[in-house]
Amino acid sequence: MDKKRKICVVTGTRAEYGLLRRLIKLIDDSDIFKLQLVVTGSHLSKKFGETYKEINDDGFKIDKKIDLHLDLDTPTALTKSSSLGLVGFSDSFSTLKPDLLLVLGDRYEILPAVIAAMFARIPIAHLHGGELTEGLIDEAIRHSITKFSHLHFVAAEAYKTRVIQLGENPTTVFNVGGLGVDGIKNITLLTKEDIEKSLNIEFKDKSILITFHPVTLEKDTSSLQMLQLLEALNDLNNTTLIFTMPNADTDSRIIFKLITDFTSNHSNAYAFSSLGQKLYLSCVNQVDAVIGNSSSGLAEIPTFKKATINIGDRQKGRIKALSVIDCEPVTSKIKEAITKSYSKEFINILENVENPYGDGGAAEKIINTLETVDFSSLIKKTFYDLELK
Repeated sequence: MDKKRKICVVTGTRAEYGLLRRLIKLIDDSDIFKLQLVVTGSHLSKKFGETYKEINDDGFKIDKKIDLHLDLDTPTALTKSSSLGLVGFSDSFSTLKPDLLLVLGDRYEILPAVIAAMFARIPIAHLHGGELTEGLIDEAIRHSITKFSHLHFVAAEAYKTRVIQLGENPTTVFNVGGLGVDGIKNITLLTKEDIEKSLNIEFKDKSILITFHPVTLEKDTSSLQMLQLLEALNDLNNTTLIFTMPNADTDSRIIFKLITDFTSNHSNAYAFSSLGQKLYLSCVNQVDAVIGNSSSGLAEIPTFKKATINIGDRQKGRIKALSVIDCEPVTSKIKEAITKSYSKEFINILENVENPYGDGGAAEKIINTLETVDFSSLIKKTFYDLELK
């Protein structure tokens, strides 16, 4: 009889899986834990690259697939997708009967998972809580997941303080650093020639990687902001432009179409639904800068000592390295930021940049902590009151 404790990991997007991959591997290899893997969200969507296949290619068994039917990107459609998730997770947990649910971040796919786990009295471990993204619905979802959760593994000391401020006992909150750094430290990157062959692209003298997502707390800004960005890139004929498509968020299809139209009219521009972790990080290692509004630009890119041009408010509130250049979603400001990223003064800054999300080892720290915890003792928790001053 298998007496291993069952840890159920939920993943809904390519980016989240890239962060979780090292930790999933450690759980799968553990002598005391049994991995259960539930895949949902854009992983199962053809539009977003069917990235569950990458999970299979990594050798992991997928125990359950929960299809959210991401056919549309309207607020109503995403609400209905979340309701499908609630039903699917409830049924899955009833069958899998995990001893612990482990989730990362702030995506709407994850919220129904933790709600279902609460009703099933399954304790929850939450990764990357306490962070701020003031332009997104993810902000409210992230803090809500914190309140559903019993163990908290955060990426920085300021985030630990914020989770405690939300009423979580300090003994359950652990600063382990960012999981994105683990992915960089534990992967063999491809050469420029290998990338060109694999993606059928050509690197010019200069190169930029672009990932731009909708700002979900802003109404009808996706098209306008993306057009401003594309106009800033329009005349960079001597620069290879590598686009990765946006997440499955409200208005993401608008951005899809604009990128597709742009790349069809620019021979130096290429677009990919999903690069996968290895190709994505390999591209980062080769390009001159990363442009957009992805959390990766703040949490991972500084480790490469490369410039991040962070557009708009999507990541407002997150801790940032000196390698991050903030700018408004306006063509002239984006052009100024690109020029700055190539300046001698900024290149000198990049040489000494340190990633505020640590230097790796987060997955090992999480596993070591989980090994010491009695999961059955977690389900009841008391609100931790700060002393009023």
